[in-house]
Amino acid sequence: MKRVKISVQGKVQGVCYRRYALSKAKALGLTGYVSNDDDGNVTILAQGAFPAVDNLIDWCQIGSPQSNVSQVFVEEDEADEIYLDFSIVQS
Repeated sequence: MKRVKISVQGKVQGVCYRRYALSKAKALGLTGYVSNDDDGNVTILAQGAFPAVDNLIDWCQIGSPQSNVSQVFVEEDEADEIYLDFSIVQS
């Protein structure tokens, strides 16, 4: 099991980035959440099989059709919470 926190920067709010991230994560069988940040970034916490998490990280570089991703930061997350599904957290 791999668990990461991903910070996505660029034009990623108001372009359905969270909705597309939700769809991609569910298709990959991941759990966690995606949320908008006050600074205009998007944060994703994803947990699941190593290849699936890596696939989501790769997808984050591209994002939704209307987005323009400038940077993606990934850090391992060691928290103990267990997520049963993947959801959009309202900001």
